[in-house]
Amino acid sequence: MEAKAGFRPVRAWCLAGTAAAAVCLGLPTGAQQVPSYNTYGVPGLIDMPSAEMAPDATISLTYGRIDESNRGAITFQLTPRLSGTFRYAGIGNFDDPNSNADGVFYDRSFDLRFQLLTETSIRPAVAIGLQDFIGTGIYSGEYIVATKTVGQKLKATAGLGWGRLGSYNPLGSYGERPGNLLGSGGLPTYDRWFRGDIAGFGGLAYQFNDNLTLKLEYSSDAYDDESDRGGFEHNSPLNYGVEYRLPNDARLALYYAYGSTLGFQLSYPMNPKTLGIPGGLEAGGLPVRRRPANSVSDLGWTGALAAYEDNTRQRLITSLQADDLSIEGYQLEPHRATIRLRNEHYGRPAQAIGRAARAMSRIMPDSVEEFVIIPVENGTPMSAITLRRSDLENLENDAAVEMLARASITDAYGKAPPSTIPVTPKFSWSLTSYYETSTFDPDAPFRLDIGAQLGASWQITPNLSLSGAFRKRVIGNIHETERLSPSELPRARTDITYYAQNGDPKLRDLVLAWNGRVGPDLYGRVSAGYLESMYAGVSSEVLWKPVDSALALGVEVNFVRRRDYDQLFALMDNTTYEPFSDVTREIPDFNGHVSAYYDFGGGYTGQMDIGRYLAGDWGTTLTVGREFANGWKFGAFATFTNVSSDEFGEGSFDKGITLTIPMSVGIGTPTREYDTTVIRPITRDGGARLSVPGRLYGNVRTWHEDEITDSWGRFWR
Repeated sequence: MEAKAGFRPVRAWCLAGTAAAAVCLGLPTGAQQVPSYNTYGVPGLIDMPSAEMAPDATISLTYGRIDESNRGAITFQLTPRLSGTFRYAGIGNFDDPNSNADGVFYDRSFDLRFQLLTETSIRPAVAIGLQDFIGTGIYSGEYIVATKTVGQKLKATAGLGWGRLGSYNPLGSYGERPGNLLGSGGLPTYDRWFRGDIAGFGGLAYQFNDNLTLKLEYSSDAYDDESDRGGFEHNSPLNYGVEYRLPNDARLALYYAYGSTLGFQLSYPMNPKTLGIPGGLEAGGLPVRRRPANSVSDLGWTGALAAYEDNTRQRLITSLQADDLSIEGYQLEPHRATIRLRNEHYGRPAQAIGRAARAMSRIMPDSVEEFVIIPVENGTPMSAITLRRSDLENLENDAAVEMLARASITDAYGKAPPSTIPVTPKFSWSLTSYYETSTFDPDAPFRLDIGAQLGASWQITPNLSLSGAFRKRVIGNIHETERLSPSELPRARTDITYYAQNGDPKLRDLVLAWNGRVGPDLYGRVSAGYLESMYAGVSSEVLWKPVDSALALGVEVNFVRRRDYDQLFALMDNTTYEPFSDVTREIPDFNGHVSAYYDFGGGYTGQMDIGRYLAGDWGTTLTVGREFANGWKFGAFATFTNVSSDEFGEGSFDKGITLTIPMSVGIGTPTREYDTTVIRPITRDGGARLSVPGRLYGNVRTWHEDEITDSWGRFWR
């Protein structure tokens, strides 16, 4: 398909075929059955893994219990063959110095597994896995496993395990395997992988009907640590189970395990790739107005161009308000109309662009053939989307990709009309509820606060705003935390306990922010005020991001002062006191990073930040993520600095995963609000970074070619 003269085709590969178009628009490309999950939260039988993989992008939440062992896990199918798991376990009556006062040993661990071979009519599926490869080692084990479907209802699994999975009735041994860490953990235990005793495991899963599955398993796990430290009785390697599939593909399983105990398993899988685009309950947009053929060349109205511009400006403002959109600037020419579009409603950028284009088709004089829509964020022009009016008229009832092939997306620098239309309302406020969580404290693994939040925003100019939020807890127990962790660094984050105990009511943040263009492909931000719960200061940032580039580069420099523990208006100096050694240390005034961002395509993204962290350590943070056309995002990060694992303390280095869910999932109508959950196994001082609201990359990328193209399926919605 050829683009018209003067237009650069956008993502032409989206039109190459049905499968490619499905990937481009975020549609499901095929169906695959969700497997059963074992008590460790990975595809498997009861305790043992299988070689099955979940459908690509599946997120599985699981909780399993065997005797006194409780295991909660989240598993993400990173690619069709690679999955990762984060697990949080609590073992009761466990005799270990790191157990809490009630004798419960809490453990955080990560798994990786890769499917070497997929199943065919002849060969089984084969997978290799690392279990607890970066934790304390209590669940540490490696395995190679094969699974084959026999007939329509039976699946047979057999494998070899090392470590924990090679501890019962070993068949042989290879190399020396160090013992469990059961200490700070957090480092890859590569010196143990596939070493030590090797044992076989296996089992059968019989699908009795669509909902009921029966399981028989031979386990190679001797439960040595639980037997030695907690009195677990391992009387038999045979485990028996029955699993029932509930609505929405949730599973409930009951087990009789190891000849001595009962267990159960609850799993809930979800797949953002197949959930569809949130929204759909909103009113439809206006239809395109088709011009009479003889009016296209009529330029008689241009003799009163200024009057027409005033008239159409007001009509456009009124029409866009009905679609929850607004404009900051507008310019009318004989053959072109340009608007600065402000979207605070639609989560998918193409939906806002499509509605604006249709409104323009109903209002602009008939000779206006070219619509230039320039989305703005915080008064900053992001990109220029150029559409031909005749294409809108001719393709309204065709697939959205037909219109995409004729669109042009370019840099908006120097193309936007002046910001002459006042932003309304200049001042806004809201009274809403909020919640905060605190996780992985051994004294109370989960704490929760619920309260009221008073938020306000003042748009001083299109580029300058003042916003903040004030919170009052109504119910909750985060303030009851008492645990203090020793630190060998300035207490950049480990003093969070004092903030939790004293911050009610509290000023969450109060930030004066300027955003603007500083050159072609360049964006700038300066933020000042109470930037986050623990720090106030000034943050400045410059981002280079061409509109059609997968690569972006940024620089951020911050000046910080610690906030008072009550999180109101007072500040403290940056001298921290170490309660375990009476040592004082200084948090540096300045920190910052040089950042590189890259979009690998297919929803996969990467980010590298190199620089100085809050505690003064120098290093890099690596982040990888996967995004979907419906707004769901999943990511993982790890930070490595010049602080040794011993200096860092428990966890050895900073790491975690993030899950972002669009709020439109719950309400069914478009919104730009998202809820992001960060699962960080341990909060320490090494690798701690300032949390600054409104960093540039996310806002800028929203209105660049990749994001607009990925959401183009909403153009006609």
